Amino acid sequence: MEKWPWMTIVVLIGLTARWTVSLNSYSGIGKPPMFGDYEAQRHWQEITFNLPVKQWYFNSSDNNLQYWGLDYPPLTAYHSLLCAYVAEFINPDWIALHTSRGYESQAHKLFMRATVLIADLLTYIPAVVLYCCCLKEISTKKKIANALCILLYPGLILIDYGHFHNIYNSVSLGFALWGILGVSCDWDLLGSLAFCLALNYKQMELYHSLPFFCFLLGKCLKKGLKGKGFGLLLKLACTVLASFLLCWLPFLTEGEQVWQVLRRLFPVDRGLFEDKVANIWCSVNIFLKIKDILSHHIQVAISFCFTFLSLLPACIKLTLQPSPKGFRYTLLTLKIILNVPVCLVLNEIPFMSTWFLLVSTFSMLPLLLKDGLLMPSVVTVMSFFTACATFFPILEKISEEELQLKSFSISVRKYLPWFTFLPRIIQYLYLSSVVSMVLLTLMTVTLDPPKKLPDLFPVLVCFVSCMNFLFFWVYFNIIIIWDSKIGRNGKKIN
Repeated sequence: MEKWPWMTIVVLIGLTARWTVSLNSYSGIGKPPMFGDYEAQRHWQEITFNLPVKQWYFNSSDNNLQYWGLDYPPLTAYHSLLCAYVAEFINPDWIALHTSRGYESQAHKLFMRATVLIADLLTYIPAVVLYCCCLKEISTKKKIANALCILLYPGLILIDYGHFHNIYNSVSLGFALWGILGVSCDWDLLGSLAFCLALNYKQMELYHSLPFFCFLLGKCLKKGLKGKGFGLLLKLACTVLASFLLCWLPFLTEGEQVWQVLRRLFPVDRGLFEDKVANIWCSVNIFLKIKDILSHHIQVAISFCFTFLSLLPACIKLTLQPSPKGFRYTLLTLKIILNVPVCLVLNEIPFMSTWFLLVSTFSMLPLLLKDGLLMPSVVTVMSFFTACATFFPILEKISEEELQLKSFSISVRKYLPWFTFLPRIIQYLYLSSVVSMVLLTLMTVTLDPPKKLPDLFPVLVCFVSCMNFLFFWVYFNIIIIWDSKIGRNGKKIN
């Protein structure tokens, strides 16, 4: 029980960091005609409150889909409707149909920020605290330190409380974290329900749920489909179907409703290059103009195939050797900027986890600068790094064993006895990565790009981030494939 007073302090520190960031600017402030993601979230409250459910995803005179049309799953829309009822009680002008577009005031900003904080308190933060408390084989001090570092992760704070993304990331990530917790603690029904809610709240690309289903399938196969495994499979299938049916029920009365919602959720016509995000396609396009060579549909098909193939080795091993640790590490192979699974292995591989989370925050630099969030970004990144360096001596834990690369190195040394310098190479890569991120940040802030290359700095940020993410993908896959311990099943988090 001695950890709870300290956990309370940790939660208060996390909340203070969040609310301090929320006092700053947000996406699209004072920038008509579209404003930004803040306006998108407000507009969804306007639409869901004033229009019947069947009109939420359809274009009409009252619902111009070109103006921040709803393009997230039904559970997100229900959340917007709930917020709209509160907004209507406080000030109906905030969600008045048509006339509320672009509404901005300090009172409304306070309301919108409060909705994020309350959502965080109800979903994400309790899951983080419970997960850290359930960690085994580490001291109470480490559990508290782990919770502090996770709650100070700057990427999530800056997006939800600074930029104000058009989705409450803390809710979708909170559901996903409850799912991870359920898997890790052998609470299969809770895990299934939580992951279904996460998918119904935010249409994470379908391959994000692939490790979860591979783990459950592997677990059922291990128990035997003719015995306990079949009963478990049936329970899980019923949980998944029931949760999806409940969320989609208002849209299942007509086939056109379902297809329209699906078209809005998966707008493949946007292509692969939106906002120069740090993906491999934007990086390759610097040298090979994929945009001009291939059509939209071919680009999407190739992207899907490569993504599926990149997940295949880890998912196959997870199916054949299901374990909570294997499940968590398979999630690490997914390139998600707000990567909560990486936060969850801070105590296991602190050096690599901290490095990855710094890169993930850096990859959002152009967006954060656009929103006037440079100072909050610097302060939150430094606070996070200081906490990690203080409680997890990250710069000291770089041996083969501490990097979880011992099995891989032993395998390589069977053929190359002189292969003993891997930790040193990783240390050099870390230093070069940090230096490049610092230099690019300074250049972006202080220098004007050449007139012929106006997007030079965002493209460089994208490229550097992408190269880092590719390295981490290789690293996490090496751990999964070579580490025999990941194949051992366990009923507790280890």
